[in-house]
Amino acid sequence: MPAGLWITSGAVGAVSYVRIVNATSPEEAPGRIVLLTTSHRVAPGLLSWPAWQALHAADRVLCADGAHPQLPYLREAGTAVDETSPTAEELVALCAGGHTVVVVATGEGEPALTDGLARLAGSGRVQMPELELLPASYDLPGARLLDLVQVMDRIRVECPWSSQQTHKGLAKYGIEEAYELVEAIEDGDRDELREELGDVLLQVIFHARIAEDDPDAPFSVDDVAAGIVAKLIHRHPHVFGDATASTPEEVKEHWLRTKAVEKQRTSVTEGVPLGQPGLALAAKLASRARTANLDVPLPPAEGIGYELLALAIRAETEGVDPETALRAAARAYRDAIIRTEEGGPAAAGG
Repeated sequence: MPAGLWITSGAVGAVSYVRIVNATSPEEAPGRIVLLTTSHRVAPGLLSWPAWQALHAADRVLCADGAHPQLPYLREAGTAVDETSPTAEELVALCAGGHTVVVVATGEGEPALTDGLARLAGSGRVQMPELELLPASYDLPGARLLDLVQVMDRIRVECPWSSQQTHKGLAKYGIEEAYELVEAIEDGDRDELREELGDVLLQVIFHARIAEDDPDAPFSVDDVAAGIVAKLIHRHPHVFGDATASTPEEVKEHWLRTKAVEKQRTSVTEGVPLGQPGLALAAKLASRARTANLDVPLPPAEGIGYELLALAIRAETEGVDPETALRAAARAYRDAIIRTEEGGPAAAGG
C-alpha cells in the first residue's frame, strides 16, 4: 500500500464499501471523491439514503455515460450531472480546495479511472483526496434471475433454434434434466448439483418465455412465480396465517387439507401423473389411498407387474420410496457388473 494511505471498511446495507484516505486529518485532506455504483437489477431511482446524501452534498456530479438509466431520476431530484469522463489527474484537480466530486459509475465500474487513481496514489507525487466506494443500490437475493430472464428473452428472439421451440418439443429435455438432477443428488457432487439445478431452472424459464408468445392464452414467468407464491402461502397457514403446526405430520395435514379445497377433486387419483415411472406411480397411488383411509384390495391378477405393485405398496406403507430404493439397488448392481468386468471379487461369485 502506498505510504500515507490507509484503508477502512464498513457496510452499507448488505454491501461492503472501501474508503481510502490520507494519513492527514480530514480537515487537511484535499477534497473527496465518491464513486457511486448501482445495480442494473434494481429499478432506476431507487437509491440508498447515504447515496442521496452524497449526491446532494456534492460540489460536482459526473457521469461518463449520457444514457445511464439513473441520470433522468437524478436530474428530476434536482441534481445536476455533467456528462464527462475525466482522467484520474483531472478528477483529483477538481477536488482541490476541499471539494467533493461524485462519479456515477457506469456498468463496468470505471476500471480505467480507478486504476489511474491507484497509480497516482502509488506515485507519491500527488496528495490524494479521500476516495470512497459507495453502493447506491445493490442486489437482493434472487436478483440474478432477472439476468436469466433477459438472456432467455434475447435468445428466444435471436437464436434460430430457440425461436422455433414449442412446449411439446422441449418436453423430453425437461425429463432428461430432472433425471440428471436426481443423479447429481445421488452422487453427492455439489458442483454437479448446482449445474443441474441451473439446467432445470432453464427449462422453467424457457417454457415461460414460449408461453408469452401464445396468441390465445399467453402468460409470463412473473405469472408462473405469482402462482407458486400464492400456492405456497395458502398451503402454509402455519407460517403465513393463524394455524399452528409443530411436526412434519401436522404440516402435511395442512397441505393436504388446503390442496383438497383448491382442487375440489372427485377422486383421490386425480392429479397423479400416469406418465411417471411405474414404481413411483404405484407408490403415489398407494399414498393417496392410504391418506384417504381407503382399504383397497390388490387387483386379483398374477404376473411380475402385480408382484411389483404389491412391493411398491408395501414400501410406501413402510415409508420407503420404492423408486429411490430400486435406483440405489441398481447402482449397486452396476458397480458389481464393473467389478466383474475387471475380474474382481464379483467374478468369483459368478
